[in-house]
Amino acid sequence: MGDAFIRHIELLGYEKRFFPSQHYVYMFLVKWNDLSEKVVYRRFTEIYEFHKALKEMFPIESGDINIENRIIPHLPAPKWFDGQRSTENRQGTLAEYCYTLVNLPHKISRCLHVINFFKVRHDDMNPVTDSQIKKPEVFLLPKDSKKNPTDITGPIVLQTYRAVADYEKSSTSEMALKAGDMVDVVEKSENGWWFCQLKNKRGWVPAAYLEPMDGPDESEEQEPNYAGEAYVVRKSYTAVEEDELTLKEGDTIEVIHKLLDGWWVIRKDETTGYYPSMYLQKAGEVNISVKSELRNRSAPPRRSTIRNAKSIHKQGRRQISQETYRRNSKKYIQNQRNVLQGNSQNKVIIEKNEPENNKPKAQPAVPPRPSQDLILNRCTESTRRKIL
Repeated sequence: MGDAFIRHIELLGYEKRFFPSQHYVYMFLVKWNDLSEKVVYRRFTEIYEFHKALKEMFPIESGDINIENRIIPHLPAPKWFDGQRSTENRQGTLAEYCYTLVNLPHKISRCLHVINFFKVRHDDMNPVTDSQIKKPEVFLLPKDSKKNPTDITGPIVLQTYRAVADYEKSSTSEMALKAGDMVDVVEKSENGWWFCQLKNKRGWVPAAYLEPMDGPDESEEQEPNYAGEAYVVRKSYTAVEEDELTLKEGDTIEVIHKLLDGWWVIRKDETTGYYPSMYLQKAGEVNISVKSELRNRSAPPRRSTIRNAKSIHKQGRRQISQETYRRNSKKYIQNQRNVLQGNSQNKVIIEKNEPENNKPKAQPAVPPRPSQDLILNRCTESTRRKIL
């Protein structure tokens, strides 16, 4: 039999592992020309490095010389932190990438670089584990994934977070934590309090005290919306930090950035600042009686107030300064004013021109009839005879 080559690569799903730290690997079923089938596991960073090397080996087919000649498929670069959401959403792209890769010309699809990358490794057969840590959790891609690429089957899996500092509970519904504790998050509330479980304990914990295993979780946060979303203040709050706002119950504000720790960036007139999201209610929603609950629970702490030099929240986490919020909010308000002023000016111009358009148009002047002598002097002999 000739050299080995791959007949088909099928993406089966992905696996969440917890050793040596939490990470995700994709599962591929590789079918070889000898009719054998092997399952291999690869992290996306490995796949992307393989993809970059393949492009360097075949610069013409990768479009480096002429983009029109590109036949090697595209693959997006990995994020500096890949969470479960990005791992799940990338499955459709990877499945299509593998299908295209196997169907490329043989000089590419059967080259040693491709063969060696998808060969079974020792850790594919015996993945490194730790008996003290949870077993890997598997998420399988459904058979009709082409129709529903984001419909993933599998168990309900809780995200694991680490406590960045000690936390003492202040009510029976909360849970105390020690720095380094590993908790599973059952529910993430927008108010900045997350319901967690630790062994046989359960309770609410401020999100500011928790961070994911591998990197900051700002990928779960929404992008700023400087157009603003109307909310009503349900409970008064007096600012403690300089970048916070003091508001009274009943005030109407605009939310421009919803952050995971429960402190949202809001805009009141032309002033922006932080405010506890648990004290806000979306405008137009039916008012629910929550005053007793709000009195019993204080606003969660902000992440900037948790002092822990080792926390990844202090290491490269994407931060937006308060000045950036103010500058962009003012810019948005000014742009809106310019649009409104432009519309009003156009309206005035139309109103001024409207009467002029309704006036009857001036008729062209009719020249006077030439005298008989002028006609006789300038006309032809034939015309002169007719006149005379």
